[in-house]
Amino acid sequence: MASQIRRDPATDALLTPENAALVLIDYQAPQFNTVRSMDSGLLLANVVALAKTAKLFGLPIVLSTVGVASGANPDTVPTLLEALPGVPSIDRTSINAWEDAQFVAAVRATGRKKLIMGALWTEVCLAFPALDALKEGFEVFAVADAVGGTSIAAHETALQRVYQAGAQPVSWIGVLCELQRDWARTSTADGMVQISSEHGGSWGTEIALKRFLTRGAA
Repeated sequence: MASQIRRDPATDALLTPENAALVLIDYQAPQFNTVRSMDSGLLLANVVALAKTAKLFGLPIVLSTVGVASGANPDTVPTLLEALPGVPSIDRTSINAWEDAQFVAAVRATGRKKLIMGALWTEVCLAFPALDALKEGFEVFAVADAVGGTSIAAHETALQRVYQAGAQPVSWIGVLCELQRDWARTSTADGMVQISSEHGGSWGTEIALKRFLTRGAA
């Protein structure tokens, strides 16, 4: 029993810690309060898990808000900010983040072409920059269970729009497993189990149990 030689992580077709960046847009209280496509508490838990995943694997993270400087909106919700220590926030006036020069510069500065993207709302703050990023040659991975819309129809229609344009649908658990890929990568394995246990429900319990059994009872 042996894993294959690890593929070049910079050119791997799948997500790796070396080829991907996380982009989070407008996770602010007013947006959460108007999400109707899923439970806002579950949505918050999922995006926090996604943020912790990015921190665990050392991904570059671009965080952005809208209307904070003008006083129209509060900052990113505290629970998410706590999961992103040291990550600066880019505030905008533009509804479409891709029409903000500082935001686009920050994305390009990551040097990554694979963008794991989440935003509130799906039909606006995810769809618009995702479409623009795809047009510029980036690969977009839309995290379907970490985004939300003002209605189920708005959410689902927006996801279909970005998928049809070339974005790839993923879940936060899928991202976590894709970045880990192999239990033999021990530097992040325990961290993966920790995130799974905190946010993965029954799946997280199962992963923690398997990890315990494969390591043996210490």
